[in-house]
Amino acid sequence: MSTQRKTIIAGNWKMNKTMGEGKDLVSAIAAATKGKADLPEVVVCPPFTLIHEVAEAAKGSAVKVGAQNMDYRDEGAYTGEISPVMLTKLGVTHVIIGHSERRQFFGETNGTVNLRLKAALKHNLVPIVCVGETLDEREEGLTDAVIRRQTAASLADIDETDLETIVYAYEPVWAIGTGKTCEAAEADRVCALIRATVNEFYSKGEGPKSSAADQIPVLYGGSVKPSNIAEQLALPNIDGSLVGGASLTAPDFVALIEAGSKRVKLTPSGA
Repeated sequence: MSTQRKTIIAGNWKMNKTMGEGKDLVSAIAAATKGKADLPEVVVCPPFTLIHEVAEAAKGSAVKVGAQNMDYRDEGAYTGEISPVMLTKLGVTHVIIGHSERRQFFGETNGTVNLRLKAALKHNLVPIVCVGETLDEREEGLTDAVIRRQTAASLADIDETDLETIVYAYEPVWAIGTGKTCEAAEADRVCALIRATVNEFYSKGEGPKSSAADQIPVLYGGSVKPSNIAEQLALPNIDGSLVGGASLTAPDFVALIEAGSKRVKLTPSGA
């Protein structure tokens, strides 16, 4: 495996865990990774109510803390919203942007994804930008068009130098929380398409073609579990996982981290 890209295992807890449960979970993950070499980048994304306690419990460990969403404005009369300024003050380092559940249930659009991405970069947060097609779109043969459209729209007015910070995640909507998993070879193909779309976006007409996206980590998310992650990470274009259900128990999430470690060992520059 020749890739030099970072390996990332990120857990999206969604609307799960109480204060005590969250602290216990991150403490168990921190303990299981303590002193380990060749770790991937490990990120947990708890609900907003748990961020402070989870960040405190993760201090001094390999575990980084992300948010599941954020507003693109710094402050103001936006009842119920959380700003990037608030997140950075809590020790948050990553933020998920454009998750399909935000698109499906909460009115997220390609335009607001772009605004959130700009805000994340402005505040030195690592954005994990999610793209993915619905079952209807896949069955109609629209997967590639949807992925290209969502990826390109996210990058409007983003400088090419900012690609060093951005992470993408391919999350086919039909495979999230359903138990269905995209075949590893197909997930790998779409992850490669995301990267190719980014390079095309920054290529200049007949001039030199951009290769900036070659170092962007692209994760796969969609019913990832210990039994299938090794097959996914063995492929050249999948650089880690954005995990839902399997991030909610320490044994499962630690097993995913261990799978990520095996990839890192094969690619010493990949963590």
